[in-house]
Amino acid sequence: MVFHLAAQALVRASYEDPAGTFAVNVLGTVNLLEAVRATEDVRVVVNVTTDKVYAPHVGSAPYTETEPLGGHDPYSTSKAASELVTSSYRVSFPGGATLATARAGNVIGGGDWAADRLIPDLMRGALGSEPVVVRNPDAVRPWQHVVNANSGYLLLAEKLWDDPSLAGAWNFGPDVDDAIAVSALVARLSELWGSEIELLSPTLAQPHEAETLRLDSSRARNALGWQPQWDLDHALTSIVDWYRTFAAGGSIRDATVAQIRDCSRTRGLRPGATA
Repeated sequence: MVFHLAAQALVRASYEDPAGTFAVNVLGTVNLLEAVRATEDVRVVVNVTTDKVYAPHVGSAPYTETEPLGGHDPYSTSKAASELVTSSYRVSFPGGATLATARAGNVIGGGDWAADRLIPDLMRGALGSEPVVVRNPDAVRPWQHVVNANSGYLLLAEKLWDDPSLAGAWNFGPDVDDAIAVSALVARLSELWGSEIELLSPTLAQPHEAETLRLDSSRARNALGWQPQWDLDHALTSIVDWYRTFAAGGSIRDATVAQIRDCSRTRGLRPGATA
């Protein structure tokens, strides 16, 4: 099995280096699939793209896997192109590895230090008692912990191993109630942290980003038996615990492994249920 997660994964960085973004995300996918074609014992490939591959539609209805691909910014467009590359290889070279793509909601979790991402920016601000610039407090996103997305990728690969008819695109997103505005997420994270995180508005014009993004993951729920491992409150609590451990000089490896084990214990339970 091959899991393709390598990418230039930041929207803002794609504006600064569009050529590099397309090279990594599009040609990188081509290079990987060429390597797979040359390797007879690869049976399954899961190409992880993003929930931002969809062409913007009118309204706030969740996106389904059958909707048109698109995107305004270079990152979103490059990932949509990676989807098209994967589809082309699946149709053009039958008889090889079973190819699928996974489109996950906004993935969050401890250990993320990327620039211009909401949770890392907020945690840096909380740890340093510094204000945080928030670009679009009204934007709605399908937030979910990385354990949710990873459980979907693993389950999809397992199912593809035995059933090649499941090849294609799959959404992995949180329950509808966990698609909330940035401002609501910031308020809850501040509450869990125990002190208010001061927010600032940007002083310069900001590049385009979708206002509302929700995913319809009913296909994964019905056909794969997948469901989110943790709800958003559990996700945010685990994030605060992770960064508190880091700030205290504790073992972040132990903290991470403990959260993975917690996820394993709660696998198959509905969000909010207890093991």
